[in-house]
Amino acid sequence: MKLEINFQKLKETVLLIDKVANKHLTLPVLSCILIEVKKNTAIFKATNLDVGIEVSVPVKANEDGVLAVPASILSSFVSQIFNDNQVAKLETVSNNLNLTTSKSKGTIKTVPFEDFPSIPQVVDGQSFSLAPELFVKGLKSVWYSSSVSSVKPELSSVYVYSDGNNLIFAATDSFRLAEKKIKTSSTSRISDILIPFKNIPDIIRVLENMGENADIQLSKNLISFKARDIYLVSRLIDGVFPDYRQIIPKNFSTEAVLLKQDLINALKISNIFSDKFNQIHMVVDPKGKVFEVQTKNNDVGENNTTVDAALTGEKIEINFNYKYVADCFQSIEADSVSLQLSGVNRPMVIRPVSGDQSFMYLAMPMNR
Repeated sequence: MKLEINFQKLKETVLLIDKVANKHLTLPVLSCILIEVKKNTAIFKATNLDVGIEVSVPVKANEDGVLAVPASILSSFVSQIFNDNQVAKLETVSNNLNLTTSKSKGTIKTVPFEDFPSIPQVVDGQSFSLAPELFVKGLKSVWYSSSVSSVKPELSSVYVYSDGNNLIFAATDSFRLAEKKIKTSSTSRISDILIPFKNIPDIIRVLENMGENADIQLSKNLISFKARDIYLVSRLIDGVFPDYRQIIPKNFSTEAVLLKQDLINALKISNIFSDKFNQIHMVVDPKGKVFEVQTKNNDVGENNTTVDAALTGEKIEINFNYKYVADCFQSIEADSVSLQLSGVNRPMVIRPVSGDQSFMYLAMPMNR
């Protein structure tokens, strides 16, 4: 089999999909990129059985054919070739792939492709269209709050559901919770879905390269995205996400409004002196006009950092895990944030102070 392909397009495609392939001791072909040539189109495929991707690229080929190439070798090779906008030539010879550009030539041993699994196609499912960057924004806003443990699969996921004109993304590991609302008018009837935490990086990376509205299809166990010449499919978790709305406090006894960057700086300083549990002690005293973050480590020392804030309500002293407070600021674009508290054993709610109320974050306190 011989074919010609624009080298930059080859490079972009390989680097986009190679991370989906993974090392698999019992099925080596899963560590490969499958290249299937049909009628002057090359379809590049990769899968790890949880995520699958196909990218179609126009080529000039003398015949149809299929080959499997180790993803790590192919991606490492093409990524090191720069300033080459010419046509690349690919030719299979005696179970090897010869890849020739104007500046370099390489021979890569291929792998038998017969065991490469088919990438599932979602047909006759629920469907809607959405700009990929909006779906990415929803995922990025919450996925860090998912549990990294697979003991409870529903917590090791991002929960996506529709509510009126909003597509809502939520994630929790039972210690903190993040929720992001994305406005859209085309998802009023979609089913609730749970996207596995481990699949999120691949989904984000691919969607960021789609660049136009994606056709999204849902079935009971799969979600797929298609735009331009890219098709991505991910398995879903079969489970029930906890009804997190029940734990969101409806009334607050204390509120602090402060500049986001001031709070971030105070947390970074305090974390230098935090203990092995990353514990910070927060003092909010509206009457004394004091907002203070305190940390103490018997092996390092201690620190008190005061932050200017607008305070209302009752005095409260409460402990949190530094990481569980600091993580949320990557999802807040506003300059100021509101910290709402309703007692020492109740969660703190963090929201942006702006016209955009689409993001909410909840952090559970620590026992001293």
